[in-house]
Order: sequence, then C-alpha cells, then structure tokens
Amino acid sequence: MKYSNLFWSLVFIIGLTACSNKQFDVNDSLKYCHKQVERSLEELKVDTLLPRSIADTATTWKLVNYKDWTSGFWPGILWYDYEFTKDEKIKEKAIKYTELLKPLSENPAYDHDLGFQVFCSYGNAYRLTKNDEYRKLIVRTADTLATLFNPRVGTILSWPRMIKDEGWPHNTIMDNMINLEMLFWASKNGGGQNLYDIAVKHAETTMRNHFRPDYTSYHVVLYDTITGKKIKGMTHQGYSDSSMWARGQSWAIYGFTMCYRETRKPEFLDFAQKVTEPFISKLPEDGIPYWDFNAPKIPNEPKDASAAAVVASALLELSGYIKDPAQAKRYKNIAVKMITSLSSDKYLSGKSKPSFLLHSTGHWPNKSEIDYSINYADYYYIEALTRLKKLNEGKNILE
Repeated sequence: MKYSNLFWSLVFIIGLTACSNKQFDVNDSLKYCHKQVERSLEELKVDTLLPRSIADTATTWKLVNYKDWTSGFWPGILWYDYEFTKDEKIKEKAIKYTELLKPLSENPAYDHDLGFQVFCSYGNAYRLTKNDEYRKLIVRTADTLATLFNPRVGTILSWPRMIKDEGWPHNTIMDNMINLEMLFWASKNGGGQNLYDIAVKHAETTMRNHFRPDYTSYHVVLYDTITGKKIKGMTHQGYSDSSMWARGQSWAIYGFTMCYRETRKPEFLDFAQKVTEPFISKLPEDGIPYWDFNAPKIPNEPKDASAAAVVASALLELSGYIKDPAQAKRYKNIAVKMITSLSSDKYLSGKSKPSFLLHSTGHWPNKSEIDYSINYADYYYIEALTRLKKLNEGKNILE
C-alpha cells in the first residue's frame, strides 16, 4: 500500500506539471455552463421545484422542494451564471428559484443544512443585487441555525432527527463546517456577536475532536449531550469509521479555509493546510478522487466529482493566504489540474444531460445517487470556475 500511494503521488505530480504547461480557457468552460443552464431551464416546466440530480441512465433532472438539503445549489448556480453572462433572463430565474426558499427563514430549524440552503442562494443573491430584504432574511436564518448550538458540547447539532431515529445523542457532521459561513457573514451584516462566537467555537471543537492523528476526518462525531464530552467518531456516508470519505474531507478543507478568511486566526490556516495534505497526496492520476480513499475495490470504485469541485474551489482561495510562493503556486496548480480534468469529456455531461458534470457519488452506503450528476457538484464547479476567472484577472475571488 505504501508503494502504491507513492506511485500515484508521482503520477499525479507528472500530470500536474503537464497540465501547468497547457493553458486552460476558463471562459469557454463558463460558456459551457451557461449553455447547460439554458438547457435545464428549458426542460424545467415547473418552477416551484428545484433540480437535484440525474441518474447515470437518465437524461432529466430529479426535482425536489425547498426543504431538501440541496435546494440552495440550483439558485446559486443561476446567480453564478448571471454573474458571468449579465443575462437578465437568468437573473429573473435566479430570483424566482431563490425566493422559493423563503419559508426556511420562517420556520424552526429542521437540521444544520440551512447554510447550504440559504447562503448558497440568498447569499449569492445579496452579493450581486444588494437587496436589503435578502440581507435581513439571511440574518434571520442564521439566528434560526444558532438555535441548534449546544454550549456544553461547543457545536451545532447536525441531525436532530437522528436522536429519535437512531438513538444518537448530540451529533455533528463534517458537512456542518460549510454552514458556519452564514453565521460569520450574518454577524457582520446586522446579526449579533453570538453568531460569530458560535461559529468559532464550533470550528475549534471540530478541529479538536473530528480528526485522526493523520488529519483525516470522521464524518460524524457523537457527544454526550449533558457533559459535552466526545463519545466516538464514526461514519455515515463513508466506507468505514476509519476511512477518508472524499466529500467529508473536502468539506473540512473548504470549511477551515473559510474560517481563516472570516477570523484571521492562524490556527485555522495551519489546520486547513494539514487537512489538505492527506487529500491531495492520495489523489489518482486525473486529480478526481474515488468516493472514499479507502474503498476496497479501487480503481474499480465510483469517482466523486463533487469532492473534486469543492476542493478545487477551496484551494484557489487557500492559495491566496499562503505566504510561501512555492506552496501557494502548488495549491493553485492542483486546483487548476482538478478543474481541467472536470472540464474534460470524461467528466462533462455534454449533450447527454443538462447538468454540468457526470460521476458524482451521493450516499454510497445507502446505494443512493451513485455515479450521478448532482447539483452540488455543479455548484462548486461553477464557483471554482468563477474564482479562477477572477484570479486570472487579478481580482479578489470573493468580490
């Protein structure tokens, strides 16, 4: 196994060098995304539901309502497409689909996914329109998310329903790191200091309890609700309790990079790099991970394009915080390598489906959405492309 990992690391580095010598046209890829968005909008006859995924054998979107945890990604995709094209028709659709999610700001928290749902949609909407009603809604939703915080534990409860369904106590999943961005943002845009404090405490507790000595992540950590002490780390969507589930590790890379941006605490920047290394050091030759790095049938395991898209976007941001020029360049080059692979015929949906990407893995243990096109893969892909375009133009990637 040790020699196998070394082999693939060397192959990946050789591929990375070749990639860095070939210019990637980010505008062509964004034009492709716009074409696919137009195809999807033409297909979506009902604009009260949102597209989530497309099976490997299907050609049309499976639709979900605003309560689905992925509901914010499609409006977010439309906002990124509008940012590139300045097409008013896309903006109208982005507003329409975004406003479907308004009830999430008016009801009690069902689980931690409010950040995915509301900040990917309304967050991008406010960034591009400065509509103050959107700002107010985000702050209100952040207050709702904060109700799931347990001060004894120091984290936000991820899945309240699992307390009843599985007998779990307080549970926190790695995905929850992404939802902290909404809390940070809200605290600076009309919300209370408590939102910032909760986000920092959640990140610190997660940093302390959610990782093994090699900086690979557990998917789930269970805590004693009364004492706040960690009970155990485990998986829910990975191969095993001791494996590195690709998308879980990608949430960690993205999440701690974002935490550094919002706090400028050096421990978060250091930790973002530590959790990045086991991911990028074990990537296969094309830079797109298998769904779990420890899955037993590699190379005959499903890939997860969504994890690659998340990490590519994160690495573009992380590269801007690194003082060492060589390391910063390394992170950027790896991101470009992954984006280039995702933009190849192997991973693009092309004419076969109206999505952007193929080959994502949703929930392998449940045999759900295996080798599918999935909206969050598309969201982080177009986000990564948008960030790369700004980076190439010398702009702030977050403007």
